[in-house]
Amino acid sequence: MTLSVGRIWGLNMDLFLQRVFDAITNGSTYALIAVAMVLIFKATTLINFAQGEQAILGAFAVLQLWYWGIPMWGAVILGMLFSAALAAGLERVFIRKFDPSDHLPLVIITLGLFLVINAVAAIVWRFDPQSFPELFPSGNAFTYNNVRLSWYSIFAFGSCVLVLIVFQTLLTRTKTGLAFRAVSSNLESSRLSGIKVGPTLQFGWALAAAAGTLGASIYAANPVLQIEPSMMLRALIFSVTAAALGGLDSLWGALIGGLTIGFVQSVVVQYIPFIPNEMSLSAAVVVLLIVLTLRPSGVLGTKAVERV
Repeated sequence: MTLSVGRIWGLNMDLFLQRVFDAITNGSTYALIAVAMVLIFKATTLINFAQGEQAILGAFAVLQLWYWGIPMWGAVILGMLFSAALAAGLERVFIRKFDPSDHLPLVIITLGLFLVINAVAAIVWRFDPQSFPELFPSGNAFTYNNVRLSWYSIFAFGSCVLVLIVFQTLLTRTKTGLAFRAVSSNLESSRLSGIKVGPTLQFGWALAAAAGTLGASIYAANPVLQIEPSMMLRALIFSVTAAALGGLDSLWGALIGGLTIGFVQSVVVQYIPFIPNEMSLSAAVVVLLIVLTLRPSGVLGTKAVERV
C-alpha cells in the first residue's frame, strides 16, 4: 500500500520534505568549506579566496590516488594530508612574509593562488567532467512514498558534524589548538608570551586545507555531480555566504550558515514563483544581507573581531 504525507497549507509535503533533505545535503558540504574559511579568518581576519581551488586540487589528488589502486577512504585521508602539507608550504612561502594586518597584498596573493591552482588542475586533469567514486553506501536509508533520504545525505551531514567536533576538541583541548586560539585573539600578545606565531598560523592553514579537501571530496561524490576544475567556484560562493551568515569566527556558525544557505537554495527558492532556480545564489545573498543588517557579526559571531 502506498502512503502519502499529503498536503498541509496547500503544500505537497512529499515534495517539501524531499527538498528539505536536499537542503541538508547541500548545506553540509557548504558548511565544511565554510569551516575551512572560518579557521583562516579566526587567525588572520582574512578570507582565503583560494580555498575552493585548494579543496578541488585535494579532491583531484584523492581521485588520482584511487586510480592508482588505493582504497577510497585511504585516498581521502592521504589527499587531506597532501592538501595540509601544500597549504602549510604556501603559507610559509607566500603568506608569512607579509604583515597579517595588511590585507590587500594577502587578498591579491590568494586571488593569484586561485588562478594558478585552477590552471594546474586544468592542465593535469583537464576540464572534462569525471565521475568521482562513491564515498558512502549507495541507495536510500529511508523511503516514504515519494520522499527519499539517501545514505549519502546522512553521511554528508554526519561527516560535517564529526569534523566540527574534532576541530572544536583540537582547538580547545590541545596545546597547539590553544596557541592557535591565543594567536586568533591577539597576535602581538601571543608573540610577547613566547608563542611561535608563524608555525601556529601555518597549523591553521593546514587544518583548513584538510577540511576543504574532505568537503570537496564529499561534494564531488554526490551522485548527480561530476568533478572538474571549476566545480567549486559556485560552492565557494555559497560557502563564503554561509561563513558570513553564521559568523566568520564561529565554527558552529559555519554549520548553521551552511544549512541555512542550503535551505534557501533547495526550499525557499522553489516556493517563490518569481525567483527562477538560477537566481538561488542571489536569494542566498539577500538572506545574508538581511541577517547582517540585523546582526553584523553573523548568527553566532562575536560582536567585534579586532586586534589590539
